[in-house]
Amino acid sequence: MISAPEQNYLRSEFEKYTDIRHLVVTDLKEKMENILSVLDSNPVLSGRIKNFDSYFSKYIRLLKTGMNPPLINDLLGVRIICPFIEDLEAAEDLICKNFKIAERETKGHFTFREFGYESTHLLIKIPKSIIKKHGSPGTDLAEVQIRTILQDAWAEVEHELVYKAEFSPFDEPMKRKLAAVNASLSLADIIFQEIRSHQRKYTREMGKRRESFFQKIEESTDELLFTIESDSANARAGNNAPYFNEEKSSAANNLNGSFDSSNANIDDLLIEALTSHNQNRFNEAISQYTKILDLNPDKIICSIIYKHRGMANFACCRYDKAIEDFSNSIALDNDSYKAAYYRGVVYSVTKNYPKAIDDYSLSLKIHPYQPFCLFRRGQAYYHIGDYPQGLADCENSLALEPSNESAVKFKELLLEKLKM
Repeated sequence: MISAPEQNYLRSEFEKYTDIRHLVVTDLKEKMENILSVLDSNPVLSGRIKNFDSYFSKYIRLLKTGMNPPLINDLLGVRIICPFIEDLEAAEDLICKNFKIAERETKGHFTFREFGYESTHLLIKIPKSIIKKHGSPGTDLAEVQIRTILQDAWAEVEHELVYKAEFSPFDEPMKRKLAAVNASLSLADIIFQEIRSHQRKYTREMGKRRESFFQKIEESTDELLFTIESDSANARAGNNAPYFNEEKSSAANNLNGSFDSSNANIDDLLIEALTSHNQNRFNEAISQYTKILDLNPDKIICSIIYKHRGMANFACCRYDKAIEDFSNSIALDNDSYKAAYYRGVVYSVTKNYPKAIDDYSLSLKIHPYQPFCLFRRGQAYYHIGDYPQGLADCENSLALEPSNESAVKFKELLLEKLKM
């Protein structure tokens, strides 16, 4: 048993390094924050140093195991809290690449005492530059814990209920309750990761679809202004626009096979529809959008699906159907400024410029800060001979997006028309 005088000696020796440990752990935390700043997930870091009571308690426990003198390596440490499971490996890789690792341990016990505590623990060598700056903290090692938010929540609660209290529940219902809480948190982590992965895939497919749609807009409207051979430009802007190749799309359908939608939910159907859309399999995408609408989701979802289907119909140069879909989208959601803008584009392509101007104006009434919508409305004014209004819209568009080369070129055209 440790005598009181020896405890006092240990306290005196321990507290010699307190100020230095605070400085060292602060520098370690800042260094790791800089290293991890490349991650999109923005993990949260916290630094800590062990207090004497915690140190002495661990010292006694290690003595009981026969370790003399006890080796305690977690006198100071940094905790890295990540939002999702997938971030753990990325954070660990960055730490391992930038520090010398003395030891790695994945804690995940499932005994009656520890109930599934999970965490990745790294023992790193404190960089010599930090020790040189502040002096020795009484150790050359620091502990790094890497956890998800939910793993950290469990660890904190478990530490209070079980570890610090030296609680060993023999009551089976109590053990089952603790195990159930841990299982629930673990399942929640997995579900959050699945949702994030699904969200990322959806965002990626949405981005591809939007890019292809805007490409179609560029091909169908800008050439009316900037192509030297106006007859050729008008042909490209008509119903034979060279964007959709039915034969190619049919071949793509055969290569990709059919999607089994029997057990698919709306999210799955939408991802599949967007994937088909992005691969120029427009007929298949339209069919999948229609299946979603047949499920009678709420009106906001219906509005979104009509908007997507309208974009697919537009890509196929089925302008009447595209207008119908965009109109349905607007009817279901009065704030759908994009659907109003898209319908205006269709009217522009079919040279119904007064209706195009009305739709662009509707879109801008809902959301005034749209440089692309101002630019398109300016084009429509140009085509009906209202050059001053076209110039006003073009200048407002450039005020919001000065780097738009097409708008710059359009302004030059308008100034030439106005002989300014």
